[in-house]
Amino acid sequence: MSVLSLRSFASLTLPVGLLAGLLIGPAQAQQPPRLDVPYVPTPEPVVAHMLKLAEVGPDDYLIDLGSGDGRIAISAVQDHGAKAALGIDLDPERVREAEENAKREGVTDKVTFEQGDLFQKDISEADVLTMYLLSTVNMRLRPVILDTLKPGTRVVSHAFDLGDWEPDQSDVINGSSVYLWIVPAKVAGQWTLELDGKSHQVELEQRFQKVTGKVDGHPVGLSGQMKGNELRFTLDDRLYVGQLNGDRIEAVPADGAQQGWVAHRS
Repeated sequence: MSVLSLRSFASLTLPVGLLAGLLIGPAQAQQPPRLDVPYVPTPEPVVAHMLKLAEVGPDDYLIDLGSGDGRIAISAVQDHGAKAALGIDLDPERVREAEENAKREGVTDKVTFEQGDLFQKDISEADVLTMYLLSTVNMRLRPVILDTLKPGTRVVSHAFDLGDWEPDQSDVINGSSVYLWIVPAKVAGQWTLELDGKSHQVELEQRFQKVTGKVDGHPVGLSGQMKGNELRFTLDDRLYVGQLNGDRIEAVPADGAQQGWVAHRS
């Protein structure tokens, strides 16, 4: 279910099927990790951009999957002021190296590392999730991200995307792709929209951050997207911006947006 040292696979040219077998084969879970694959760390400029893209700050708890020598977790605290960071790697040698690097940088009070299978770890408390994994592992991780991370969590991946879940932003740094996703809240279902003293029945459909819907049973072209708990959509050429709070969406101030509306789950 996991990796040897996750980042080390980025430079391999083995067939994807063989790599997937090494990563998630049932027999592998019962054996010590193979450590004969060369370790390839994320370049420092890419590390810096990943953390910048995620807007890491003092309120953030960062979890790095396939943490290698610990450079992302350490930089999150040291250079961006994150309140804490956790790195997870299957390779015990990499974990020891990361712990030594954290000690040398004087951040062991805020940065910790764990050896183990990332699919067996609880990552639900992350405010920022960083990773450098294979596409096959990313796709197995995708439902975990969508179902367990809180809305608004920033997910940043080096090199590999999340399939047809389009990133909210993507950049290329020194030839390396970097992707950002913001975990969307779930709004699909039936809603009652109150506007100008009238009630309208709204049926929302959602695919990742993209939202479409019908109003009063008519496909009137409601379209928008979620950004964490914020819903933005257009209806009859008017912009609506609302904040989801439980079973209620309330209008929030935004340039050119309709005010004085509220919606609640039907």
